[in-house]
Amino acid sequence: MKQSEVRDVMAISPVIPVVVTPSAEAGVEIARALLAGGVGVIEVTLRTAAGLEAIRAIRREVPDICVGAGTVWTAEDARKASDAGSAFIVSPGITDAVGDRCVELDLAYLPGAQTISEIAHHQRRGLDAVKLFPASIIGGPKAIKAYSSVFPAMQFCPTGGISANTATDYLALDCIPCVGGSWLVDATAVANGNWQDIADKAAAAATLG
Repeated sequence: MKQSEVRDVMAISPVIPVVVTPSAEAGVEIARALLAGGVGVIEVTLRTAAGLEAIRAIRREVPDICVGAGTVWTAEDARKASDAGSAFIVSPGITDAVGDRCVELDLAYLPGAQTISEIAHHQRRGLDAVKLFPASIIGGPKAIKAYSSVFPAMQFCPTGGISANTATDYLALDCIPCVGGSWLVDATAVANGNWQDIADKAAAAATLG
């Protein structure tokens, strides 16, 4: 997966599940459930100590799903995520050192942005896709439609505050091939081992857009 192929990642599913997993074992079960529901991509955030081990386990145990690392803030974390088997890297904001490391490692990279100036910064660095976070706070689909008029070549993956009920409002825009969503993997379902709940939500998400 080369850095330039982030749009291929964005095209896998209309929803990229944003996952915080308590353990590597739970991460594997989550990935299996998502794949069973028809979602072939998973973003495992590095917000917990289990993140990297979960990525490594998913890559080994569920090879048919495209696994990436989210909440990546440093070049060293990008390297560790790559070593663990990540196919792509996602950052919540501007992290040029992470972007540079992804170029070195031939990793697909989706950097975060919130403002016009931040989107322009990424475009000047040669990127044509960004994560918009937090999407619901910055103005939702109306704001992104306005952003797209200024950056017609840019694709957006809005994340933050999006639900199954609002995702279609975003996906109706041509500049949005996918959204990031945490609603597919409910913490209660994970705690209870209710993998079917995740599979059912993935099946519904796979039909969006």
